[in-house]
Amino acid sequence: MTLDDLRVFAVVCRTGSLSAAARDLACTQSAVSQHVKRLEREIGLSLLERRPRGVVPTPAGRRLHSAVTDGLGCIDHALRQLEELAHADGGSVRVTTGATTVRHFMAAAVVDFRRRFPQASLEFQTEPSSRGCFDALAAGSVDLAWVTLGPSIRSAEQHPVVELPWALAVTARDPLAGRAFIEPADLQDARLIGLPENSTSRSQLSSWLAESGIRPVFDTSVTDWDTAILLAELGLGHAVVPTLPDWSGPGHPDLRLIPVPALPPLAAGWAVRRWDALSPLARAFAEGVAHHCRKRPATP
Repeated sequence: MTLDDLRVFAVVCRTGSLSAAARDLACTQSAVSQHVKRLEREIGLSLLERRPRGVVPTPAGRRLHSAVTDGLGCIDHALRQLEELAHADGGSVRVTTGATTVRHFMAAAVVDFRRRFPQASLEFQTEPSSRGCFDALAAGSVDLAWVTLGPSIRSAEQHPVVELPWALAVTARDPLAGRAFIEPADLQDARLIGLPENSTSRSQLSSWLAESGIRPVFDTSVTDWDTAILLAELGLGHAVVPTLPDWSGPGHPDLRLIPVPALPPLAAGWAVRRWDALSPLARAFAEGVAHHCRKRPATP
């Protein structure tokens, strides 16, 4: 059994397919299969169950995958720290987040970081959901994950940075555009633009509306809040969205963001494996983002 065997097995579990794992690892499907077979011979148990559309871990495979994810993550993290010690300020910080987060929350911090650490590099890895960010963090492929905060995750610490009030995004021509605020009851049977059902923010929004007995219809699905707001601005629907500062102000005369004060704000921030184990560079970047978020004026 080798570390390569374990790494390949972890990728197979993450992708759910031998062929997809081979693409990720830039090798042949046969090579991936050989790594898995070597593990199964060593352990004496079947680790994967073949299905028509891929593979899933067996009970033994799930147990091994959990241990491998934690163990390899710790090894990779330690190797990264040793690399940074060897290269002083010339290391790198790897961040995973959604497609539009850098624009809304990190732009000023990126500029500051580059000025403070000109020899260091920033690597951004885009994931379509907070779940994907947590998986990348657990696998040790990133140092920091910017996520919508939710229930506790065993393999990660969550550190809140900002709270985002909810608003209803509509075009300025919409009959609701003149309202001072929106009540949850106003959304009953509304047809909304929303993120995919498996996203943390969509799940929290649906749960909070359900507590008020409201069950809107999400008939348009997009991958990020910016797209939802843009479609609402164009008059193609309504969207309940977190209030993002870049969409407020005179730059968007055809957009109205009407507060929904009855909904709890959406919390966003950092997820890390262990805050006290972050490298100095990663901690500096994380704290820089938090500092600039705190400097922003409160959203009305």
